[in-house]
Amino acid sequence: MTFQDILKIFEENDNFLILTHKSPDGDTLGSGFALCAFLRDMGKKANVVNSDSFPERYDLIYESYYPQEFDVKYVIAVDIADTNLLGSNLSKYAEEGAIDLCIDHHISNKYFAKQSYVEADASAAALIMYKIFKASGRKISRQIARCLYTGIATDTGCFKYENTTPQAHIACAELMSYGIDFAYINRKMFDVKSKGRLMVEQSVTANMEYYCGGKCSMIVLTKELMEKSGVDAAEFEGLASIPLSVEGVKIGITVKQRHENVFKISVRSDDEIDASAFCREFGGGGHIRAAGCEITGSLEEVKAKLLKQAEKVLG
Repeated sequence: MTFQDILKIFEENDNFLILTHKSPDGDTLGSGFALCAFLRDMGKKANVVNSDSFPERYDLIYESYYPQEFDVKYVIAVDIADTNLLGSNLSKYAEEGAIDLCIDHHISNKYFAKQSYVEADASAAALIMYKIFKASGRKISRQIARCLYTGIATDTGCFKYENTTPQAHIACAELMSYGIDFAYINRKMFDVKSKGRLMVEQSVTANMEYYCGGKCSMIVLTKELMEKSGVDAAEFEGLASIPLSVEGVKIGITVKQRHENVFKISVRSDDEIDASAFCREFGGGGHIRAAGCEITGSLEEVKAKLLKQAEKVLG
């Protein structure tokens, strides 16, 4: 599938519904809202939906967005590797054939859509969107540029992660030329934290656990701790980088409680460990250095499973 094939789909269809993944991040929202704006600029009708609400943290992406009324005729998933990432409120789209097109950059993509464009070496789904829009020859609005920049910046950790490519830098340099407030975007995404978020950081850092001779570290975010902080769930993004920041650690694990016996796992690894392969053992996936999954059971059972796998990969 080529960019021209995708653009032909945009031209020949209308009434688009754009799906973004649960616990939304800057890339899925940046890609989704950029695509929505692009389609509307083409004269099409389009909406963006999420199983959760759109986090206030990303309001700079959707501040000018408004939902349109129409009967959905074409469904596009962005930055979604598997239908289990849709969330309960969008689970009906997990049915076979319900999603027409998926545009993604995860090596673990399950190819669940009727048609898929997956570029596993792309730094972000937003980078793929950028290239599609450029291939169209159409003008990119300042708001689209803002969405795309946010998506690429957040998925590369402000261009610090290993998935950062020359293409990502070049694309963002051009997006900056549209007059976007990139300094504000980066400050809001990476520097500004609420008092509640800082309290959580202090707690998980003080209680970080080390295993496998210090090569594996783990932090745990219980529902009690998160509720006590009083902050929006989106603010907990970025905590997954804390365990790997410790000298000597090769695999950092973040255990975040979603429900009583359901835990979201985020894994970050150095250049010797495949995080996606690690999470695949638990039905998850993602990128080589950053991946995730969900595990059910008590906290101690979940930790035991993770540590058994960590011991296996660390030898």
